Order: sequence, then structure tokens, then C-alpha cells
Amino acid sequence: MKTPPSLSAVTPAAELRRCAEARLRKRQGKPRSGGEDPRSAADAQRLFHELQVHQIELEMQNAELLAAREAAEAALEKYIDLYDFAPVGYFSLDEQGRIVEVNLTGATLLGVERSRLLSRPLRRSLAPASQPVFLAFLEKVFAGTERQVCEVAILKAAGAEVWANIYGASASSGSTSRKGCRLMVSDITVLKQAVETARRAEALTATNRELRQLSQGIMQAQEEERKRISRELHDEITQTLVGITVHLSALAKVARINPGDLKKKIRSTQQLVEKSVNIVHRFARELRPSLLDDLGLIATLRSLMKEVARQAGVHVRFAAFSGVDELDGVTRTVIYRVIQSALANITQHAQASRVDVSIRKLPDGVRLEITDDGKSFDVERVMLDKSNKRLGLIGMRERLAMINGQFSVVSAPGEGTTIRAQIPIMEGISDTPAPGQG
Repeated sequence: MKTPPSLSAVTPAAELRRCAEARLRKRQGKPRSGGEDPRSAADAQRLFHELQVHQIELEMQNAELLAAREAAEAALEKYIDLYDFAPVGYFSLDEQGRIVEVNLTGATLLGVERSRLLSRPLRRSLAPASQPVFLAFLEKVFAGTERQVCEVAILKAAGAEVWANIYGASASSGSTSRKGCRLMVSDITVLKQAVETARRAEALTATNRELRQLSQGIMQAQEEERKRISRELHDEITQTLVGITVHLSALAKVARINPGDLKKKIRSTQQLVEKSVNIVHRFARELRPSLLDDLGLIATLRSLMKEVARQAGVHVRFAAFSGVDELDGVTRTVIYRVIQSALANITQHAQASRVDVSIRKLPDGVRLEITDDGKSFDVERVMLDKSNKRLGLIGMRERLAMINGQFSVVSAPGEGTTIRAQIPIMEGISDTPAPGQG
């Protein structure tokens, strides 16, 4: 009787035989017989002995198999614990991208019970924007042997979104030749949030830096404007008031010496007083035009453009719709300041002969356009130049941003410069042309 090959592989046959015979002698309680028995009795004894030996061999092999089974079950239990409770999700997919196996961490990551995930395409758990990325990733995994990596957003069953890194490699599905792959999925939501927080902090720092630079520029411009006003007040008002004082002194003498010349001197003095009043009015208009509150935006703009045309010799054409004066006070002030700043830039730098200013009603707002035929300039350089002290264009843009307005500048050689602004407004503004435009 031969031992089955599958059992004899556990312990070498000779060793197994020797151990079995030793156990048999121990059970029988007598030494190995060396006497001569009749042949029939000897054959029967040998056959019985052989059966007993094989019985003991089978018992020993069965004990070894039981021990091996217990060790295998312990190893399997340890493997299952390591697999299920690993800190990352493990997935096995078939060639259609359907889930064949998944550990508990992976099921938790998707927010779905593990039994409900089997045979379900993994891409269904991804955000719509991540699905094309994942499908391209699977194509690369199935096409080669190198490990592939992708980053996707997972939509959990509860509606929450988590970010994950997926590492994948192709793998056969066992005894069949069907393709499959194994994936390792790591939750990187905290890392993404940290990166996003750092990015926002960096952007906020850059914005704060730009705001500080802009604030410094505005403060410098304000200081320059104060110096200019102070200088002009000193030069013009003081000189005029000194002239008035001199004239008044002369009047006292004329009254005593030549009364006939008194009327002429009084008229000259009145002209100096009128000049002083006009200078004060001009500075007041630059700081805050009273016409804007008293007569409205259109009248104030016409007054401004007449003054620009008189002082700079520039022909200004103006067109606006009457509903401009129905805008709120903040919007009217912004429009006035933008046009005032644009005209100041044109008279100082453009050397233009003609300026067209128009304010038109749009279905959802107001379009402001200022065009001149003067010299062009590099718009981007002026807007980005941190040392730019004029701050005219930047000031216009910032004023418009306060009321959610849009601002753009186009300047080209031979075509002059066009400033455009679009301001959103509420419904109910009249769009009829203002009377007397031009």
C-alpha cells in the first residue's frame, strides 16, 4: 500500500515510516519480533503490521495538515486585518473598471457599504470633472506595466467631496487571461486644503502688498496735490490780496489828492477781488463741484468741458442721455471724477486737438467713452509701473471698481486713446438724449 503523493510531501517517506513503526511498537508494548513463524501467519502479521504503520502515518500527516491549516488561517486572518484596516483604500478592478475587491478603508472612503460596491464602476463615485481624468489613467494602466498616478475628486454618498491620489498597476485576474488592475487610493483632502490655504494666503499677501503700494502711491499723489494747491493758493491768492491791499492804500491817497481818479482805482480793485473769487471757486470746483449737487451731472460736465476748452484750446464734444441725472449720487460722482481725470490727462500729456465724451444707456447699465486724437502711450506699462506718480488711469479703475464698473483703455499710434467704462445700474433710468448736446 502506497502513501498518497499529496500526503507524502509533508514528511519524507523514510522518516515517516520510521516514526510510524516506533509508535506502533510503543502501542504494542513489545520489542520487534525476530522469530520465525509459519509463512501464512507471517504474511498476515506483516499485512496487519503494514496497515497499522500506514494508519499511524495518516494520523501523523493529518496532524501536520491540521497544524498547517491553523497556521494558514492565522496568517490569512492577519492578512485580512492588514488589508481591511490599512490606512489607504485598496481596489481590484476588472477590465471594464468595475470593482472586484475593495477593503473596508476603500469602502469608507467612498461612503458606501462594501457589498454594494462590488461590480460597480469606480468612476461613478468620482466628480464629473474627474471622470475623464480617471478613464485616461485606466487606459495607461492597462496599456503598460509602469505604475500610474492620478489625482481625482471623490463624491461620497453623503454628498461630501474628498480629494484622492490613485496609484495603479495592471494585474491578471488569476487563472484566466482577462485584464485587471489594482489601485491604491489615498485621501489627500487635508493636504489639498493646506495647499489651497497656503495659496490663498500667498495671494492675500500679494494683494495686501499691492494695496500698500497703491495706498502709498495715492498718499504720495494726494501730498503732491496738496503741495500744488498750497503753492497756487500762495502764488495766486496771496499776490492778488497783496495787490488789493496796495490798491486800497492807493485809494486812500487818491481820495485826498485826486478824487477824479478814484472811480478808476475802485474798478481796478474790484477786478482783483473778482479774480480772487474766481480762483477760490476753481479750487472748490476741483475739490467738490457744487454744481454737481445743485444742477446735476450734465450741467457740471458742460461747465468742466467749457473750462477745459478755454484753458487748453481743445475742442470737446459731449453727448449724454437725460437719465444720467437720475443715477444715484455715488455713481454720478464716479462718472464725473473719471471724466475729470481723463480730461486732465489729455490736456497734460496727449497734445490732442479734439475730445469726444459720450454717456450712453445700455440695457443693463451705462457706457462711458472718452476718445482723443492725441499721442498714444503704452497702456500696460503705465498700468503696471509702480513708480507712476500720476495714478490717473489707476485712479479711474479703482473708482469704477467701487461701484462694480468695468474699465478698459485702448491706445494706438495715429489713432489716439479711448477710455471705456461700463457701469451696472438698476432698471427705470430714462434713456432719452439730453437736450442741447454737442
